[in-house]
Amino acid sequence: MAAKRNRAGAVRKNAKKPAAGSGGRGRKALEGRGPTPRAEDRPGHPKARAKVQGRTAGHRRAAPVHKESRGQQLIFGRNAVLEALRARIPVTKLVVAERVDMDQRLRDVLDLAAHRGLPVVRLPRADLDRMTGPEAVHQGIALQIPPYRYAQLDELLAKADGAGAPPLLVALDGVTDPRNLGAIIRSVAAFGGHGVIIPERRSAGVSAAAWKTSAGAALRVPVAMVPNLAQALRELHQAGLFVVGLDGDGDTSLPTLGLASEPLVLVVGSEGRGLSRLIAQNCDVTVSIPIESSTESLNAGIAAAVSLYAIATARSAASGQAQEASASGE
Repeated sequence: MAAKRNRAGAVRKNAKKPAAGSGGRGRKALEGRGPTPRAEDRPGHPKARAKVQGRTAGHRRAAPVHKESRGQQLIFGRNAVLEALRARIPVTKLVVAERVDMDQRLRDVLDLAAHRGLPVVRLPRADLDRMTGPEAVHQGIALQIPPYRYAQLDELLAKADGAGAPPLLVALDGVTDPRNLGAIIRSVAAFGGHGVIIPERRSAGVSAAAWKTSAGAALRVPVAMVPNLAQALRELHQAGLFVVGLDGDGDTSLPTLGLASEPLVLVVGSEGRGLSRLIAQNCDVTVSIPIESSTESLNAGIAAAVSLYAIATARSAASGQAQEASASGE
């Protein structure tokens, strides 16, 4: 054995001992680089440069005062929150950043919240930033409102039948601005309407912006969301309602509408394209609002308000004439 050990090549030179384990120090390298960042967060990407240029030009860009995601709806900014509370929009909670600067608007917000018994949650400003978005100007305050509960079509008909007046509903075709929706809800409440109908697709929903514009009318006027507006109009027609489409090229002028005192569903199209072809085919009559030729069209919210006022005026006049006839007959 000794001779074998002394033989050339029998002993391995510079033999290394097995390396010790890393003790987990190399674990992070094995985990990869994580998910791919968004385009605007990757240095050198065109969207990232555009984002930086936008911040440089306007410092911190003012974002909308409403945010919606996964059913949660937020209103933020001191003026927006104060107006929302004054309009008695339903609120889940009030969120206030810690160590926020106090001013009169914030004092008014806290007083209104206390009067309504709203829960007030204090959060670090970083948490509020994450809730509202990195570019939102929340001014240290936000409101969380619950998702809107839409009515069923038969619920609108039941409410109209129990109102003691001919049913008056408003259906919206392609109205995508929530402020227009809120304004129309407010007009329906003002002129004796019984509900609003919107389709599931290509339409604004009852969001925080619609709540705010309705000035509290969304608490009183039910809104039904239907999967197919054309089918809903056919069902209303079968239930005895006349379907009146509001269109700039309508064949009847609004002041001469003879169906104003009948059960009605008024269909309002978008400002740009008006009524879609399929919806127009389901209308018993299309009505136009006489305007100056220099004006191409009216905003959907304004057009609905004008039409509802004309219908309400015609109904009031017809009711007065019926009362006079009844009195003279007695």
